[in-house]
Amino acid sequence: MCGIMGYVGPKNALPFIIEGLRCLEYRGYDSAGIAVIKDGSLTQRKNAGRLSELEAILETQPLQGTIGIGHTRWATHGEPNNENAHPHMGSQNRIALIHNGVIENYRELREELIAKGIPFLSQTDSEVVVNLLEETNLPLMEALDVVLPRLRGAYALVMLDIRQPDRIVVARKDNPVVIGLGQGENYVASDIPALLPHTKNMVFLRDYERAVITAAGVTFFDKEGNKIKKEAQEIAWTAEAAEKDGFEHFMRKEIHEQPRVLRDTMKERLPQDNGRCFFSELDQSPWDWSKVNRIITVACGTAYYAGMAGKYMIERLARIPVEVDMASEFRYREPIIGENDVVMVISQSGETADTLAAVREAQSKGAKVLAVTNVKGSTVSREADFVVYTQAGPEIAVASTKAYISQLLIMLMMSIKLAHAKDLLNQTQLEEWIENLRVLPYWVEKVLLQENVMASWARRIAGYQNLFFIGRDLDFALSLEGALKLKEISYIHAEAYAAGELKHGPLALISGGTPVVALTTQNRLIEKALSNIEVVKARGAVLFHITNSQLISRNEEEEWIMALPELDDMLMPILAVVPLQLLAYHAAVAKGNDVDKPRNLAKSVTVE
Repeated sequence: MCGIMGYVGPKNALPFIIEGLRCLEYRGYDSAGIAVIKDGSLTQRKNAGRLSELEAILETQPLQGTIGIGHTRWATHGEPNNENAHPHMGSQNRIALIHNGVIENYRELREELIAKGIPFLSQTDSEVVVNLLEETNLPLMEALDVVLPRLRGAYALVMLDIRQPDRIVVARKDNPVVIGLGQGENYVASDIPALLPHTKNMVFLRDYERAVITAAGVTFFDKEGNKIKKEAQEIAWTAEAAEKDGFEHFMRKEIHEQPRVLRDTMKERLPQDNGRCFFSELDQSPWDWSKVNRIITVACGTAYYAGMAGKYMIERLARIPVEVDMASEFRYREPIIGENDVVMVISQSGETADTLAAVREAQSKGAKVLAVTNVKGSTVSREADFVVYTQAGPEIAVASTKAYISQLLIMLMMSIKLAHAKDLLNQTQLEEWIENLRVLPYWVEKVLLQENVMASWARRIAGYQNLFFIGRDLDFALSLEGALKLKEISYIHAEAYAAGELKHGPLALISGGTPVVALTTQNRLIEKALSNIEVVKARGAVLFHITNSQLISRNEEEEWIMALPELDDMLMPILAVVPLQLLAYHAAVAKGNDVDKPRNLAKSVTVE
C-alpha cells in the first residue's frame, strides 16, 4: 500500500518522481507529496487528495533538485490531510522520510519524544521514525542502527538527509522496495511499473536489508550493516503493458487482455505433443506430488476466491482434500499441519502482509509452501519452497481481473497435473484436457464480444442498492468473486450465497423487485440450480441469468439472460467470470465512480 518513487542522477528529479507516482497511484491516493534536496536545503510540497492536485500546486510552486523522493498515501494513522501527507520532516528539518507500513509501538515512542520537547505536526506513526533518526544526530546509516531495533511493525523507509545530499537511504521490513539500476542515475520504488519506463534491471530488497543509492551506484547492506552483493533481475514486462493503450480505464483494458494472459500462462506449460501437463516449477523439485496428503490454500480477497474454485477442481480431478483459509485468520487458528500437507498461498503481488505471515506460520510447522504469484522477485516468491508464476503482466486497476483469471487457470492446470501424477487420468483423457485448454482463450474472446449485453445489464443494476448472487458448486465460488467485484468498484451492496442455502435464511430477503444474478454453468447440477432459480422468481425477484447455451431454449421468457459457450464444467468459471467483471465495470461507469481507484482500497495490502 502507498506508492514510493525516488530518483538520484544528473537531471531534475521532479518529472521522474511525478511520472513514477502516476504509475503507482493505484497503491494509495489519499494524499501525495514530494521532497528534494538542492543547494544543501530540503524543500517539499504535499497535499491531501489525488496526485493531480499536487501537480497543480507544482505548476505554480515548482521544485528543482537532482535528488528527490515522492509518495502517494493510503491512510492508516491520521485522516487524509496536508499534515499527515508524506514526506515527513524531523523537527530539525534535516531529514525527510516516506514510509509504507505500520509502526505498532509508535504511541510509546511518540510519548517519549514529546517528553523530550520534540514537537509533532501530524497524527502519523511515520513522523515518530524521522524524529528518532534526527535525535541520534548520526548519519543515516548509523542512525538506522540505533532506531530500527526499536521499531515494532512493518516498514519500507526511504530517506534524504541534507548532511549527505548525494544519496537516498532505504530500509525494508515486510513492505516491498524495488531499486532500479540506470546509467548514471538510479531509482527506488514500491512496485515495478514505476521503474519500467527507465530500466528493466531491478533489485528487490529482502527483509532487514538496506541500500544507499547514489547517481554512481547502489550499495547494499544486511541487518548488521555489512556490505552484501545482490544480483539484478531483468524484468520482462514492458512499459507499454502498464499504459492504458487507448482504453478509458485500466480495468477495462485488463479485462480485454485476458485471452492473451491465458495464452501466456499456458505457454511452455503445455507440451507440443500433448504428452502431459507440464509444470517445470514442480517437475524439477524433489517433492513427490503424487504423495500429497492434503492441500491447505491460503489467500485474501480475490485470490481467496480463486483458491475456493481450486478446491472444487483439485478435489474432483486429483482426489486430494483441500482446505481454503483466509490468510488473515490462518495463523490465529493454530492450524494443524501434517508431514505430507502442502500449503498453497495465492497472491497477485506476492507482498500481501497476511499471506506472507501465513507462509512463515506454515514453514514454522514444517510444511512445504507452494506460492502462486504474478511478480518475480516478490517476497512470497523468495520465501516459498516452490513458485508458480501466473504471467498476467502488470495489473494496475485496484480490482483484480486478469490476475484472477490466470489464477483460475493455474488451479485447473495444477488439478490436471496432480491427477496425472496419481494415475487418475489416462493418456487419452489428458490429451483431451490439454486440447480444451489450448482453445480456451478463443472462447474468452467470444465472450468479450458480448460486452454490450453486460453494459445494458449494468445500466439497470446501477440503480439498485442491494444485489444477490447465487450459484452451486464452482458457480458458487464464482458468485463470491462476482459480488466482490461489484462491491469494490460500484459500491453496491452485493452478497453471494450457495443457491441451495437460500432456504436456510437468505430467502427472507427476497421480495418483489429484488435483483438476483444467477449462475447456472455446471451441467452436472443444472436441474438443482434451475429449481433454486424458480424459488426466487416465485417471490418476485428480478433475475439476471448467466448460463450455458444448452439452457437458452428453457428460459426464453427471461428478459435478462446471457448465453455462454458450452464447455466442460471445470472450464466454465474461466468463461463466466468475464461477464461478471464487465458487469461490475459498467455499473461503476454508469454511477460515475473512479473505476481504477475505488474509495478506501489499495492494490497491494502490505499492512495487517
